[in-house]
Amino acid sequence: MDFAIAVPSAAESWKIVQRAEELGFTQAWFYDTQMLCADCFVAMAAAAVRTRRIRLGTGVLIPSNRIAPVAAGAFASLNALAPGRIDFGVGTGFTGRRAMGFGAMTLAAMEEYIHQVMRLLANETVDFAMEGERHPIRFLNPELGLINTRDPVGLHVSAYGPRSRALTARLGAGWLNFIGVPRSGIAELAAMQAAWQQAGHAKDALAATAFALGCILEDGEAFDSPRALAEAGPRAAVLLHRAADAALAGLPNSSDIPEAVAAEVAGYVALARQFAPADARYLQNHRGHLLFVKPEERPFVTAELIRQTTFTGTAALLRARIGALRDAGYTQFAIQILPGREAAIEDWGRIRAAF
Repeated sequence: MDFAIAVPSAAESWKIVQRAEELGFTQAWFYDTQMLCADCFVAMAAAAVRTRRIRLGTGVLIPSNRIAPVAAGAFASLNALAPGRIDFGVGTGFTGRRAMGFGAMTLAAMEEYIHQVMRLLANETVDFAMEGERHPIRFLNPELGLINTRDPVGLHVSAYGPRSRALTARLGAGWLNFIGVPRSGIAELAAMQAAWQQAGHAKDALAATAFALGCILEDGEAFDSPRALAEAGPRAAVLLHRAADAALAGLPNSSDIPEAVAAEVAGYVALARQFAPADARYLQNHRGHLLFVKPEERPFVTAELIRQTTFTGTAALLRARIGALRDAGYTQFAIQILPGREAAIEDWGRIRAAF
């Protein structure tokens, strides 16, 4: 199993990516959440010129954020800086769109976008629509070397439902999955493997990445210690944000709410109903999403919520959990490294070394 890091994109993300490469991590994924982080392509470009081996990918790009030829140009530009080390991770959009009050884009629109980007990167001509018109487009002079369309760019799709898993399989793409605990992550992998095999692929040919947040606890350290709150708490709070989106805006919640934390979730939703402005409560709901625990949500991010939703535990427990993911068929484990908590990569590097 490979190990990767996931980073909220920043101008200086290259520093933690460089350290990840030194520690043997094989991949860095950059978030495309423009209202919360810096631009992912800027961050990836800085990392590309300061690393030599580690792969760099969008984790994940949201098609509505930029038109297909712009995205293809950005990937081809990165590919010139880090030839053959670039990955196009893509999804219909969660944080990056909900932070602006929008639900996910349609799967059909994402599929068309993927085909356009990948065909442009293959130096093909595509039929592109903009401003009510459609025109054929292609890269006009790749031979000048300003971009790199010779080395392949990998494709990975974030897929949570049957239709998106089927699309991932049809495309023969890698699969990206954000997980909380191994049980649900393994069940979701089984569903993806079934779709993969149904599309005619060999089961062991699936590249499957499990994204997680968590904290490696010292013996006797509480699940809601200050360190655990800083490193794992932001992932636990995602369950609160999803529940609030469902209650306030009717947006789908794909995460089950464990009975053990139902009271915490209900309490946060009641609080979120008071967020201002009333016509844009999502602004407060998603502030700090996957970055930090907001003061007002701290009472609801309990030790039990962290235990139920994150990869938090002793080193021995986490090695066993990650081993279970590997044995089920995950090929990569990606741990998010938070701004201000960069030292955690040293602990996760020791976990990686055990594999």
